[in-house]
Amino acid sequence: MEEKNVQHEAEVLHQKNLVLENIKAQEAERKRIAVMIHDDIGNRLNILSLWLNNLDTKGDELIRKNITTQMSSLIDSARSISHSLYPVNLETVGLVLYIEELIANLSGRINISLNVSPKFQKKDIFTEVQLYRIIQEFTTNVLKHSEATRVWIYIKDNHSNLAVVISDNGEWKNVLGKGSRLIIKIPYTNELSN
Repeated sequence: MEEKNVQHEAEVLHQKNLVLENIKAQEAERKRIAVMIHDDIGNRLNILSLWLNNLDTKGDELIRKNITTQMSSLIDSARSISHSLYPVNLETVGLVLYIEELIANLSGRINISLNVSPKFQKKDIFTEVQLYRIIQEFTTNVLKHSEATRVWIYIKDNHSNLAVVISDNGEWKNVLGKGSRLIIKIPYTNELSN
């Protein structure tokens, strides 16, 4: 019986490692595509936009305005696609600033507050990307489905774990004002360092 338990635990650990490796491979591919869109297509569109500004349309402002509007829309689309695939700038600015940017972008639609523990330390990029994706998905769902007016995000970091708590004051199971809460805890142990 003991041997079966050990074998089962080994199999479960193997399956967890396979899932983790699969997620990491997906993230690497998303990052590669997002960087291509962000760096290549985005830069080319910006260059075209600069050329357009120097183009002599012989007084036809309507043509210039239409091209400028389309170019601006393409630049925004490329940035949005890149950002949805992989948060390209998260590595350079960090999780907290990236969440603050998300909050700034959503501030016209809902009241969101962020409270970060003073002990918060930068995490590995894989963990930060996954946490950002969860926060982004939660806030998107709140805006689409909950009729909430407030969202609270708490990031608590201490010696034993990292905890992220996201809650709202919206509708849950058709009860207005009940809201929903998501709690993510990541323990700091050698076994779970990945």
